[in-house]
Amino acid sequence: MLEAMMKAWVGDDVFGEDPTVNELEAYIAEMFGMEAAIFCPSGTMTNQIAIKCHTQPGDEVICDKTSHVYIYEGGGIAFNSGCQVKAIDGDRGRILAHQVAEAINPNDVHKAKTSLVSLENTANRGGGSCYNITDIQDIKSVCLNNNLKLHLDGARLFNALESTRQKPKDYGKIFDSISVCLSKGLGAPVGSLLLGDNDFIKKARRVRKVFGGGMRQAGYMAAAGLYALQNNINRLSEDHHHAKQIAEALLKKDFIGKMLPVETNILIFEVTEGYTPTEFCEYLKDYDVLCLPISATQVRMVLHLDITNKMVQELQNILYEMP
Repeated sequence: MLEAMMKAWVGDDVFGEDPTVNELEAYIAEMFGMEAAIFCPSGTMTNQIAIKCHTQPGDEVICDKTSHVYIYEGGGIAFNSGCQVKAIDGDRGRILAHQVAEAINPNDVHKAKTSLVSLENTANRGGGSCYNITDIQDIKSVCLNNNLKLHLDGARLFNALESTRQKPKDYGKIFDSISVCLSKGLGAPVGSLLLGDNDFIKKARRVRKVFGGGMRQAGYMAAAGLYALQNNINRLSEDHHHAKQIAEALLKKDFIGKMLPVETNILIFEVTEGYTPTEFCEYLKDYDVLCLPISATQVRMVLHLDITNKMVQELQNILYEMP
């Protein structure tokens, strides 16, 4: 990946003159069967651009109550787009069509106008849970019947595709916009892409500029993204396997409580007797194992391409020996 970055041809992406950025955008648009894409510094930016393009101030966005767009993007829906959120209590970060239908506001001047539904796949706070594509299709039908746009926060979309054996174009046919992150399981150092039709991406370029996301010789980063898409998708199943191996070791300990089902590369579990989540993470940090306390009772672990089979075996041994 570093070699590909060093050899990249670059130009000024703000003027659309960076050949490597253009290649990356065309590559992923074709992969998903969508018309166009735009390269941005982060997934937060691609999500926020999408929401801005799909809504007007005073509108309402429907999403799960644990969605990244809602709880982890600095209040961006309100700050950037002037919109409010109808937060649904879903199942491990996933919502259903009947919940969306029930959440749509009536055509009443007293109510915010419902204009957008945002889904997250995989769902971070759902422990890397994956949507069933038939559920997404049902949600799309509700959106079409109610003149709503449908956005996908696909921060870990390729993990979901690997786990469910679905194809990118299956998603390109459904969503009005898709955000894809290159810097998580795919291993690029930075960058996300936003996909949609030509008119949507033209509007997104203007919003990206307003948000301060216009980059100059961005091809060096785009080259890393191209390498990731061309070389690092098929190996995601290794991360999923490693996550399940760690889960097995954790569940043998008395101080591990409820664990969310491990579908992909994320583990979220309770720490109970003898340790707080912070104490548990500090214990592992002494062995150069980094994980994150995410609540008063829970810890989050994430697997990625830098975690080797040997590291997983060492972690299993550490866990077995924990008092």
